[in-house]
Parts: sequence; C-alpha cells; structure tokens
Amino acid sequence: MIISQTPYRVSFAGGGTDLPAFYRSEPGAVLSVGLQSHMYVTVSPRFKSSVRVAYSRTEIAETVAEVEHTIVRTALEMTELGRHLEITTIGDLPAGTGMGSSSTLTVGLLNALHAYKGRVSSATDLAEQACEIEIDRLGKPIGKQDQYAAAFGGINYIRFNPDESVQVEPVPCARETVAEIERRSMLVYTAKQRSADGILERQSEGTADKMATLRAMRDLAGEMRGALAGRGDVDEFAALLDEGWRLKRSLGFGISSSDIDDMYETARRAGAQAGKLLGAGGGGFVYLIAPPERHEAILEALGQPQQVRFGIDRLGSRVIFISDHPGHCATAATPTTARALQGGAA
Repeated sequence: MIISQTPYRVSFAGGGTDLPAFYRSEPGAVLSVGLQSHMYVTVSPRFKSSVRVAYSRTEIAETVAEVEHTIVRTALEMTELGRHLEITTIGDLPAGTGMGSSSTLTVGLLNALHAYKGRVSSATDLAEQACEIEIDRLGKPIGKQDQYAAAFGGINYIRFNPDESVQVEPVPCARETVAEIERRSMLVYTAKQRSADGILERQSEGTADKMATLRAMRDLAGEMRGALAGRGDVDEFAALLDEGWRLKRSLGFGISSSDIDDMYETARRAGAQAGKLLGAGGGGFVYLIAPPERHEAILEALGQPQQVRFGIDRLGSRVIFISDHPGHCATAATPTTARALQGGAA
C-alpha cells in the first residue's frame, strides 16, 4: 500500500493571471501558500481483476477505460497502471470551496501511482503532469497555480510565462513572519459550494477586456512577496491583500455576491484587517487576517461560521507510507523499492 499526503492551497494574489488567456500575452504571477489541510490518496493491490475507486461514491470497473472518475481514469492511463488496484481518496476539506481540491487530488494521485510503480517524482514533474491531465487531456478551463502550490507547498511566488514554462520561487520569510501570519489568519466557510468551471470560462473569455486589472493583480503578488520577505511587514501585507480583493471583485464574472460582500464588510467592521474569497469565486472559504484578539468578535459578528485552522504546509505533496508487502499485483512496489523510497518526499 502507498499513501500520499498533499496540501490544499490558499492563494493570496494574482489569481486569474495563471490562465492561458492572460499569460500567453504576458507573464502572470501568483503568491500562494500550501495549507496544513490535506488530501490523502491510497493505492493498494486488489485481488480481483478490476479497479475499485472510493471517493464520495464507490465504483468498481472491469477496465481502466470504464472508470467514471475522469481524473483517476486519466492518471491511470498516464502511469500505465491497470487492473488489480484499490484507490481511495480522503480529503480534509470538501470540493468546490476555493482551496484547489481538484488539483490537490490530481497531484496526490500521481504521486501515489508513481510510488506504487517504484518511481520517485519531483514536485515539478508532478505539477506538470497534473496540468497535462486537467488542462490538456480533460480540457478544464483552469489555470496552473493550484497544481504547483499542491506539489511544492510552502510560501511561493509562482510565475507563468508565455512559453508555457513555470517558475516557482520560494519567498524568504523569517520564522517570526510565518508565525505571525499563522496567528492572524482565519479561514471561515461561506456554507456555499460551487463549481469554478463556469466562472473561469467567463473570466477566460473576458480577459482581453480586463487586462489592466489583471496586470495590477499580478503586480500586487510581487508587492506582497516583498512585504513578507526578510523581516516582513504583516500590516503592509494585509493592506495589499485588501487592495487585491477589491481588484478581483471588480472583475465581475460572478466572482463575488451581495452575501459575500456583506460577510467581508461585517468582518472588517469587527476588526479584520483584510481578506478575500478563495478560489475562482461564488462561494467556498473566505480568508481573513486580523489581530488574534479580534478573532472571537469577528466570528460572533459573522454568526459563528464553521472555520478551519490556518497553518502553512512547508513540504508539498509527499508519500507518507509504503508497506513492505509486494501485494498481489506485478506492478506493486517490491520491498527493496519500498525501502528505497522511505524517508523522502516523492
């Protein structure tokens, strides 16, 4: 059995400039962070000559081509793995909440499947292959930031170039700055789940008319990186975060709503310095930054919404368990391969 652990992500600024409609004209950039909430994927041998996949539902397919879960089916085709497999996915957070869950799953699944075959995968390889699956093979109208955030973890400034290359630049934050960000951050749930595809399709189609705003959002990602680097200025970071959300909301495309705007302004009146709706928009989680002593007042003003603890995952996708049993399938990792893979992030 192989188990991978892959972080969800929080994107602070630059979302939308990772879409081809923008970065093929000029470079895009985002500032994002891996979150200490994870997707777990297990891959293990199955005695029967079929594929069993368990997620929000359970399906058993006689062949890979019959697997209905499109990401699982495509990843199996890419890694050339077939039947005699059990695949299970367990997420700390639900899908459709702005945390990059689809890409987190894709990266974690690829990591586990490669490890099952005895291969060690770099973060770059995992991100590139996840982009190939989601964007090229499945035709999803999404950008590239989520795949790289999930694969690398940590706080990163990620560039998207017109030649399709991507550069991941870790932000050199002091330990005290990271700790202060974690102390001040809040993740509160809007109680709304949504599919990002429709919003992203509209955004891609309307990018040409919004280039100036998107350019400003990209540049803010660089300014926020500067605020966090070195000794760090969390108050400046918060001010830029608020500016970024107001720019993003001005794009339209169904990104925000009157309920979300009211929620944000209520949190601000209760003491939040800044925040933003995560993901493409429409619902999911709102990220807020506020002095810790104001957190309870903010939650009270918002009606005690469900929240998730904010912590930064510094490792990215990794394999956390490999059994020594070779299993029933010829493609299972041998004990020697399993020992070789132990102790390092795949």
